[in-house]
Amino acid sequence: MAVRSAAAAVAASNDGQHGTQHGTQHGAEEGEIVTTQPDTTALPAFGTVPAPVMVVAQTTDGVWGPARAQPVDELRIHPFAHALHYGTAGFEGLKAHRGVDGVVRLFRHDRNIERLRRTAQLLHLPLPPAELVDAAIREVVAANLDVTPPAPGALYVRPLLLGTEPNIGAAAAPSSDALLAVLASPVGDYFSGGGRALTLLIETDRPRTTPQFGEAKAGANYAQALTPTLEARARYGADQVLFAPDGEVQETGAANFLLLDDDRVVTRALDSTFLHGVTRDAVLTLARDLGYRVEERTVTVDELRTWDGEAALSGTAAVLAGVGRLVFGDDTVTLGDGGVGPTTTRLRDALQAIQRGEAADVHGWTEPVNG
Repeated sequence: MAVRSAAAAVAASNDGQHGTQHGTQHGAEEGEIVTTQPDTTALPAFGTVPAPVMVVAQTTDGVWGPARAQPVDELRIHPFAHALHYGTAGFEGLKAHRGVDGVVRLFRHDRNIERLRRTAQLLHLPLPPAELVDAAIREVVAANLDVTPPAPGALYVRPLLLGTEPNIGAAAAPSSDALLAVLASPVGDYFSGGGRALTLLIETDRPRTTPQFGEAKAGANYAQALTPTLEARARYGADQVLFAPDGEVQETGAANFLLLDDDRVVTRALDSTFLHGVTRDAVLTLARDLGYRVEERTVTVDELRTWDGEAALSGTAAVLAGVGRLVFGDDTVTLGDGGVGPTTTRLRDALQAIQRGEAADVHGWTEPVNG
């Protein structure tokens, strides 16, 4: 298996203008990871480059053992493992940001830990202790500080939770054992094209996921959204699908949805049908701080058609991405001038200033990580 080394990717991003490459080439023994050093001045595609260290913990008879750091390599998992057959796979996504002062800071990772534990409950997996997940996240960031890129890049952290009980006859029973692997990857923008405005197809017939499972950050939810998203991309050139079953807006396949104008921010009120975004909550808090009126309520497709303002997607990966066009089958509505709106830009800048240590963290959202 050949993968690009994180050190090479970040070094190229940092000083690629000098043609500098860092790292070494390792021998291709059986089972080894081979690193390559391509000459590039840009951060790699989101999530494609593994950071060199991961942290792994697992249960024995349902009891969680300690988290241990190790080089990134293949995970050993039994082919009868519950997750491979019955979908007991969940994950999280968060970022550590390198500030203007060089300090790397985690952003609201306590909320991601809460959400991972909620996913574990919905998947009926052994509940990982919050302090175990916290320690694993801190350790993986500390171990990968050298490959954490400067802004606008970040170190994306991916806790992965898998049901591992080896039983292919357990379709109607939970997995008694689980594995937690906390991975990391140096990243740039999630959406290709950087700061361009996105196009969303409005889907009113199919939901993103089953309503009772919307709160779970589970792999199956993303698989369910994949077919509508690929169809929308092929037929309409859309970047994402905004799911609005029965005419009520929920979210896209990978982000929460907001409407914005000069005075207010509007988004669906929290319920069990969609993921409770950490970035969504931060954006709403900052909007209130900046004097915007925040409305958490039902948003309808009819309201989208007549909205005289901006729209945006919020998420750890997306941050706050502007939406320029809404596609309703054969009809298209352009929001504003079709670009990223000023309120979206203002809120995104305010959020990133806190994440990068450029503005006061009055809400206590960031925590520095030292090696």
